[in-house]
Amino acid sequence: MITRKRLAAGACGALLAALAAGLLPGPAAADDRLDTTEGVPKESPKVELVLDVSGSMRAADIDGQSRMAAAKQAFNEVLDATPEEVRLGIRTLGADYAGSDKQRGCKDTRQLYPVGKLDRTEAKAAVATLAPTGFTPVGPALLGAAKDLEGGDATRRIVLITDGEDTCGPLDPCVVAREIAAKGTHLVIDTLGLVPNAKIRQQLTCIAEATGGTYTAVQHKEQLSKRVKQLVDRAADPVVNPVATKGGASCTDAPKLGAGLYTDREKFSEHRWYQVQVKPGQELRAAVSIGSDRAVNNDYGVLVRASTLSGREIVRGSEAGDGRTDVISSGLRYPKADVDTEKGQEPPAETVCLQVSNSFSAAPSVKTEPGMPVELAIDLVDSPKRASDVASFGLGHGWWLLGVMVLVGLVAGLLFGWISRWRVAVWRTN
Repeated sequence: MITRKRLAAGACGALLAALAAGLLPGPAAADDRLDTTEGVPKESPKVELVLDVSGSMRAADIDGQSRMAAAKQAFNEVLDATPEEVRLGIRTLGADYAGSDKQRGCKDTRQLYPVGKLDRTEAKAAVATLAPTGFTPVGPALLGAAKDLEGGDATRRIVLITDGEDTCGPLDPCVVAREIAAKGTHLVIDTLGLVPNAKIRQQLTCIAEATGGTYTAVQHKEQLSKRVKQLVDRAADPVVNPVATKGGASCTDAPKLGAGLYTDREKFSEHRWYQVQVKPGQELRAAVSIGSDRAVNNDYGVLVRASTLSGREIVRGSEAGDGRTDVISSGLRYPKADVDTEKGQEPPAETVCLQVSNSFSAAPSVKTEPGMPVELAIDLVDSPKRASDVASFGLGHGWWLLGVMVLVGLVAGLLFGWISRWRVAVWRTN
């Protein structure tokens, strides 16, 4: 009896799986994916290494060497391994002023080697002259590095190597990083901390998260060299360069976007609107990600909603969370049926309003300016022709999907009941 009961349950499970496989969408085909080849930057990528040369770099706690000696050795190895296509520069902080005047010491940042085609011998000679000296003006150094990387459409990356917190408040380097990110230049800042300290880790993590970068704690020479090499190599990899945009307060004043990758900024619990023109026979695919680059309260969500100009909702996608997360994402699909037109005539496109909203909140002490980073991916592909594709049924509208699920449950329940009655009849007969 137990065996037969398991077989009956297995049959129902198989039926559900088979029905679901026929109704729910499978992985997108290769020709349905977002074409990113047009977004590959033509210019050589730019990288600036920002090195802390403050007095604390004298401490000898990295494999028996001073932090400065370990950093120099790592720099030499990185310079030898830098790809030819990368335009690399070096900036220092705390390298020149050894006095006690804080106002003067907090301006102590300069470009040691200009961003451009790398002369390895010249760059190494410049690094060899450095000696631990003064304060730790991280904020001013980041501002200087961002200016060094201005111009052109190439990918940009700052790699900050430091052993301590910024000592030049009130210019908070985390706020500086957010302001850099808010300019829409898609400049990424990666941070490496040479001291496993909670406050240092918190500040460097905040700087990195504000720009979509990474934080790494480093305690060995080999680890430092390897990580900086990875970050420089990452800059050389072809990537899509997102386009900065600014959503409108309503659909009527929203920017018109085509297929591509876009970045924006959104305050806590804000709504932003964008317009997309969808032609008959096309399917709109939109995905949005919002990064919580500062301390936020638990319980949050993101909503992306497509509607007509008149305000009628077409389809929506939402996601909610509870607890700490770096990024929360959601998306939607909207297929527009093809129409028959006379030869030579172009069918009119439909204006679809995309609304992006969030339900983030934070303590009163948390700054809301600039807003949190938003990344919006838009793709326009041919509408599906297969009946098995959920989008061709309009199941993304929600009610169709609910109806199909109810029908599947009803069929599965009837089948399970019939098998159970048959099992009981066989048992009584035997």
